[in-house]
Amino acid sequence: MTEREQRIAENEALFRDLNEEVGVVAHSFSSPGEERTFDFLCECGDATCATPVALTLPAYEELRRSPIRFLVVPGHESAGVEVVVETRDRYVVVEKIGDAAEIARERDPRRHL
Repeated sequence: MTEREQRIAENEALFRDLNEEVGVVAHSFSSPGEERTFDFLCECGDATCATPVALTLPAYEELRRSPIRFLVVPGHESAGVEVVVETRDRYVVVEKIGDAAEIARERDPRRHL
């Protein structure tokens, strides 16, 4: 893994950590079955990106079922560390590959739950 790829993977894990906090807040403001949207952050590797993505809590939870999947806005994908596995209207779901997948698994905030 190159230094660039390492930095990208670490940045993406950091944004996922922030989105986990958004998810905690969203849970406290949501009722079961509610389709209210919350602004999650793009989980791309660009440390300066703060692009919000409106997503329902169930959609975010579905995405988080895999520790190697991340939410990014179209055009923010990072070739060499991930592949697009799903395309939605406002975002794409990417799946980490290789060493980046290992970093994602290791840094997954839900791995000990």
